[in-house]
Amino acid sequence: MTDSRIPRLPGHSQLNLLGLAVPQPRSEDASPHSFPDGGQWRTEIPSVEGPEALAAVLAESHRLDVPIHRISQGSGIWMLTDAEITEMVDACAAGDIELCLFTGPRATWDIGAGTRTPAGGTGPRALGHSGLAGCVEDAVRAIELGVRCILVADEGVLWVLHQLRAAGNLPADTTLKLSALIGPVNPAAVAVYERLGADSINVPSDLTAAHFTEIRRTSRVPLDLYVETPDDLGGYVRMYEAAELIRRAAPIYLKFGLSKAPGIYPSGAHLRETVVATARERVRRGRLVLDLLRRLDSDGGMSPLGARLPGELERFPVPESAVALS
Repeated sequence: MTDSRIPRLPGHSQLNLLGLAVPQPRSEDASPHSFPDGGQWRTEIPSVEGPEALAAVLAESHRLDVPIHRISQGSGIWMLTDAEITEMVDACAAGDIELCLFTGPRATWDIGAGTRTPAGGTGPRALGHSGLAGCVEDAVRAIELGVRCILVADEGVLWVLHQLRAAGNLPADTTLKLSALIGPVNPAAVAVYERLGADSINVPSDLTAAHFTEIRRTSRVPLDLYVETPDDLGGYVRMYEAAELIRRAAPIYLKFGLSKAPGIYPSGAHLRETVVATARERVRRGRLVLDLLRRLDSDGGMSPLGARLPGELERFPVPESAVALS
């Protein structure tokens, strides 16, 4: 097997015969970083909205032999009962998979009209003190029920949860994941979110390969990237770039999203069939990506299953007043 950091280029041998060879990757473009376990990439199945969808994902991953490091949800913790969260926690623990649940409320579902304008207004951020407080309450509730990864879409929520974690008011092994809905698009922005407390950052899926090299010159925070993106985030399908994205962006979570699928947030029984069917198909999309990586001799470098921590990251100093709260 060749070095997974220098992937075999799709169609290279055949195109070379016709004088159409693609330029070889440059070694200096490769990311110098990895997860603390030495792996370069992990997998994530997003939009798993409840216990039934999770059961479908786990069954399909077993059938198709798709390794999963992380399961994430998008509707929000407030859309799940305690019993549903506990069932998801137990199922993920049994499979040694990280469960990541989203905080709410978010401005896109609040009373403000700005998010419904063409400009998008405040987007998914927490609106006012009440929105911030609701997100913190959501996070605390999920953590008390055993969740150890919290998905956030607001800088203030991220910084508050990080301060609580640093002060010992949240478990030290809690990880904070930044949503694709506010993903940063340049090296300075990625570095700021890392310092605010993000343990992995979902960057937009339309960044170029060169953009990832630029980000890796300033930050080693794990990046989350949709290999296939939901339509409301662009609908991009970048399967054939997966190997190069790993080489440039490691450490990276490969997210197996789904284009041409109906929106399912916030989820509920009225969307049951769609939620379960799309969850199952996301796993199959993952199998397609993994098969392609193997064909290109680039399937090495995956983190061990069960790995979840990001390693040492750069942080802004936590105010003494926050630490005193502990």
